[in-house]
Amino acid sequence: MAHIQRFDHIGITVADLDAAVAFFVGLGLEVEGTGSVEGEFVETVCGLPDARCDIAMLRPPDGGSRLELSSFVTPGNLPGSPTAMANEVGLRNVSFEVGDLDAALAAVEAAGYGLVAGVGQYENSVRMAYVRGPEGIVVSLFEHLG
Repeated sequence: MAHIQRFDHIGITVADLDAAVAFFVGLGLEVEGTGSVEGEFVETVCGLPDARCDIAMLRPPDGGSRLELSSFVTPGNLPGSPTAMANEVGLRNVSFEVGDLDAALAAVEAAGYGLVAGVGQYENSVRMAYVRGPEGIVVSLFEHLG
Protein backbone atom coordinates (compact mmCIF):
# COMPACT_ATOMS: atom_id res chain seq x y z
CA MET A 1 0.00 0.00 0.00
CA ALA A 2 1.40 3.39 -0.99
CA HIS A 3 1.33 5.87 1.86
CA ILE A 4 2.44 8.98 -0.02
CA GLN A 5 -0.26 10.71 -2.01
CA ARG A 6 1.70 13.71 -3.36
CA PHE A 7 4.83 15.76 -2.84
CA ASP A 8 3.92 18.87 -0.86
CA HIS A 9 7.01 20.97 -0.05
CA ILE A 10 10.65 21.18 0.92
CA GLY A 11 11.51 23.04 4.12
CA ILE A 12 14.76 24.93 4.64
CA THR A 13 15.76 26.61 7.91
CA VAL A 14 17.50 29.95 7.45
CA ALA A 15 18.76 32.65 9.81
CA ASP A 16 17.80 35.64 7.61
CA LEU A 17 14.29 34.93 6.36
CA ASP A 18 13.96 38.23 4.46
CA ALA A 19 17.18 37.64 2.49
CA ALA A 20 16.22 34.06 1.62
CA VAL A 21 12.72 35.10 0.51
CA ALA A 22 14.17 37.92 -1.63
CA PHE A 23 16.62 35.49 -3.29
CA PHE A 24 13.94 32.97 -4.28
CA VAL A 25 11.43 35.64 -5.30
CA GLY A 26 14.18 37.10 -7.49
CA LEU A 27 14.37 33.73 -9.26
CA GLY A 28 10.63 33.72 -9.88
CA LEU A 29 8.93 32.05 -6.91
CA GLU A 30 5.88 33.78 -5.48
CA VAL A 31 5.10 34.30 -1.80
CA GLU A 32 2.05 32.20 -0.99
CA GLY A 33 1.91 33.25 2.65
CA THR A 34 3.88 34.18 5.73
CA GLY A 35 3.33 33.75 9.43
CA SER A 36 4.59 32.46 12.75
CA VAL A 37 4.02 29.19 14.52
CA GLU A 38 4.49 28.50 18.20
CA GLY A 39 3.03 26.44 20.98
CA GLU A 40 2.33 22.78 21.51
CA PHE A 41 2.06 21.83 17.83
CA VAL A 42 5.49 23.10 16.73
CA GLU A 43 7.13 22.03 20.00
CA THR A 44 5.83 18.49 19.51
CA VAL A 45 6.66 18.21 15.81
CA CYS A 46 10.14 19.77 16.05
CA GLY A 47 11.03 18.43 19.50
CA LEU A 48 12.08 21.92 20.65
CA PRO A 49 10.64 23.31 23.89
CA ASP A 50 9.38 26.91 23.65
CA ALA A 51 9.78 26.87 19.86
CA ARG A 52 8.66 29.88 17.85
CA CYS A 53 9.29 29.99 14.13
CA ASP A 54 8.66 32.56 11.39
CA ILE A 55 7.74 30.98 8.07
CA ALA A 56 7.37 32.01 4.43
CA MET A 57 5.75 29.60 1.98
CA LEU A 58 6.76 30.11 -1.65
CA ARG A 59 5.34 28.55 -4.79
CA PRO A 60 6.47 28.33 -8.40
CA PRO A 61 4.44 30.04 -11.13
CA ASP A 62 3.03 26.66 -12.24
CA GLY A 63 1.50 26.12 -8.79
CA GLY A 64 3.56 22.97 -8.17
CA SER A 65 5.27 21.86 -4.98
CA ARG A 66 6.23 24.59 -2.56
CA LEU A 67 9.32 25.79 -0.74
CA GLU A 68 8.97 26.55 2.98
CA LEU A 69 11.56 28.87 4.48
CA SER A 70 11.68 28.92 8.28
CA SER A 71 13.64 30.96 10.79
CA PHE A 72 13.58 30.05 14.48
CA VAL A 73 13.07 32.91 16.89
CA THR A 74 13.27 30.58 19.92
CA PRO A 75 15.37 28.62 20.34
CA GLY A 76 17.71 30.49 18.02
CA ASN A 77 18.98 29.06 14.75
CA LEU A 78 22.08 26.88 14.86
CA PRO A 79 24.72 27.40 12.17
CA GLY A 80 24.84 24.91 9.32
CA SER A 81 27.64 24.29 6.85
CA PRO A 82 27.48 27.24 4.43
CA THR A 83 30.23 25.79 2.23
CA ALA A 84 28.85 22.24 1.95
CA MET A 85 29.69 20.46 -1.26
CA ALA A 86 27.66 17.87 -3.19
CA ASN A 87 29.25 14.89 -1.40
CA GLU A 88 28.35 16.08 2.12
CA VAL A 89 25.52 14.02 3.61
CA GLY A 90 22.21 15.87 3.91
CA LEU A 91 20.00 18.05 1.76
CA ARG A 92 22.34 19.16 -1.01
CA ASN A 93 20.22 21.27 -3.31
CA VAL A 94 16.81 22.41 -4.30
CA SER A 95 16.33 22.37 -8.07
CA PHE A 96 14.34 24.56 -10.43
CA GLU A 97 13.83 24.49 -14.18
CA VAL A 98 14.38 27.90 -15.78
CA GLY A 99 13.59 29.15 -19.26
CA ASP A 100 16.96 30.86 -19.80
CA LEU A 101 19.84 29.63 -17.66
CA ASP A 102 22.19 32.47 -18.61
CA ALA A 103 19.59 35.10 -17.64
CA ALA A 104 18.89 33.33 -14.33
CA LEU A 105 22.62 33.16 -13.56
CA ALA A 106 22.98 36.86 -14.37
CA ALA A 107 20.14 37.65 -11.93
CA VAL A 108 21.77 35.54 -9.23
CA GLU A 109 25.09 37.30 -9.79
CA ALA A 110 23.42 40.73 -9.72
CA ALA A 111 21.94 39.79 -6.33
CA GLY A 112 25.43 39.04 -5.01
CA TYR A 113 25.47 35.26 -5.28
CA GLY A 114 27.51 33.02 -7.53
CA LEU A 115 28.25 29.65 -9.03
CA VAL A 116 29.45 26.73 -6.93
CA ALA A 117 31.59 25.63 -9.88
CA GLY A 118 30.62 25.87 -13.55
CA VAL A 119 27.84 25.38 -16.07
CA GLY A 120 27.55 21.81 -17.31
CA GLN A 121 25.81 20.38 -20.32
CA TYR A 122 24.49 16.84 -20.45
CA GLU A 123 24.49 15.62 -24.02
CA ASN A 124 22.22 17.89 -26.06
CA SER A 125 19.37 17.91 -23.58
CA VAL A 126 20.16 19.90 -20.42
CA ARG A 127 22.39 22.74 -19.20
CA MET A 128 22.70 23.04 -15.43
CA ALA A 129 24.58 24.94 -12.76
CA TYR A 130 24.68 24.98 -8.97
CA VAL A 131 24.55 28.41 -7.37
CA ARG A 132 25.15 29.12 -3.71
CA GLY A 133 22.39 31.35 -2.39
CA PRO A 134 21.83 32.93 1.00
CA GLU A 135 23.35 31.07 3.94
CA GLY A 136 25.01 28.58 1.62
CA ILE A 137 21.80 27.07 0.20
CA VAL A 138 22.75 25.25 -3.00
CA VAL A 139 20.22 25.85 -5.77
CA SER A 140 20.32 23.80 -8.95
CA LEU A 141 19.13 25.76 -11.98
CA PHE A 142 18.64 23.91 -15.25
CA GLU A 143 17.22 24.49 -18.69
CA HIS A 144 16.14 21.96 -21.26
CA LEU A 145 17.76 22.46 -24.65
CA GLY A 146 15.46 22.45 -27.63
